[in-house]
Amino acid sequence: MSTVSTQCVILVGGLGTRLGSLTADCPKPLLHVGSKPFLGHLIDNIRRFGFKRFVLLAGFKADLVREYAVELVTDDGIEIAVCTESSPAGTAGALIDAASVLDDEFLLLNGDSLFDFNFLDLALRQMPDPWLARLALRRVADTRRYGRVELDGSKVVSIQEKAEETSDGLINGGVYWLKKSVLALIDRTPMSLERDVFPALVKKGQLFGVEYQGPFIDIGIPDDLQFARTHWPDFLRRPATFFDRDGVLNEDDGYTHKPEKFRWMRGAKEAIRRANDEGRFVFVVTNQAGIARGYYDVGAVDRLHQWMNEQLREIGAHIDDFRYCPHHPEGKVPELSIACNCRKPEPGMITSLAAQWPIDLAASVMIGDKESDMEAARAAGIRGFQFTGSTYDWAQSAS
Repeated sequence: MSTVSTQCVILVGGLGTRLGSLTADCPKPLLHVGSKPFLGHLIDNIRRFGFKRFVLLAGFKADLVREYAVELVTDDGIEIAVCTESSPAGTAGALIDAASVLDDEFLLLNGDSLFDFNFLDLALRQMPDPWLARLALRRVADTRRYGRVELDGSKVVSIQEKAEETSDGLINGGVYWLKKSVLALIDRTPMSLERDVFPALVKKGQLFGVEYQGPFIDIGIPDDLQFARTHWPDFLRRPATFFDRDGVLNEDDGYTHKPEKFRWMRGAKEAIRRANDEGRFVFVVTNQAGIARGYYDVGAVDRLHQWMNEQLREIGAHIDDFRYCPHHPEGKVPELSIACNCRKPEPGMITSLAAQWPIDLAASVMIGDKESDMEAARAAGIRGFQFTGSTYDWAQSAS
């Protein structure tokens, strides 16, 4: 199993006073953006990176947060706990109420903003000891609203309050990787991470920052909420890299379906990580005729794919979703021995993913080792790159 924590803590307890009547009876993260509450979008995005255990730090209208948490829990392994502050505790004080359930290290996010980058990079980035907190930073043209963060290398040396003059620079993106031991600095409530704890860590030399350039959106003021509601479909849409599996990601030894028989192709994990870092979706689309032939069942394939993501997580990478075709016209399992529209060269697996995920197909690519992969790509309207055994070449072509 992965040693990288799968716990994500989300601050959802603020009053949202700048949104006026919109948050009079609704916590800010539960305001609808597009088809669902903003918190739902936030959790959907975080889950892409293998985070499965969520702790929601609630305050105002905590009963509504609990009700929505019940809706979010599904049968695919996600866990959600809600911790409620007895009185306004601030962004730092809220962590004290959750101390008993926190991992030794965990991801922490503001519930009213979405900064999209590879969260696993922040988790795994090497920092000089002793560090207690890592901040995800974003460069913007105008730091007045957010304040400004100054770095010396990766060490945060200054966190400035909001200024009156326009200037470009780094801002706090509201995404943190924390050690639980930071709670020792929280000695009162209410207490703020941004105004109290982080400045104290600057003085101790224990606060570090990493700059990322992924899309950023928040819903903290009326104009930004309206912008999010208007542009949400564009914000979600991104290109994808579709990978064939056997012979591209792993050595094709014939009907691979067990982790102990799976051998990663040299450079394959790094190529997936690169696509993650570039902000692309990563999908696997693979013909699995061995199911129709009776050699193994769908459970074996699902377990192998779960294992693949556990392996990838150790290097800060992930696959967003898998599609496999269990059919073959000459199979032995009657209900699977059919012609279908998902077995490559048919494009069904790609179009199925496009129906579920907000993919920019025009900017997407398919990496495969067979002509059938290329035919499926053409039929789906995406570019295809045929893997010929040179890891470096096809990793470069995928970007």
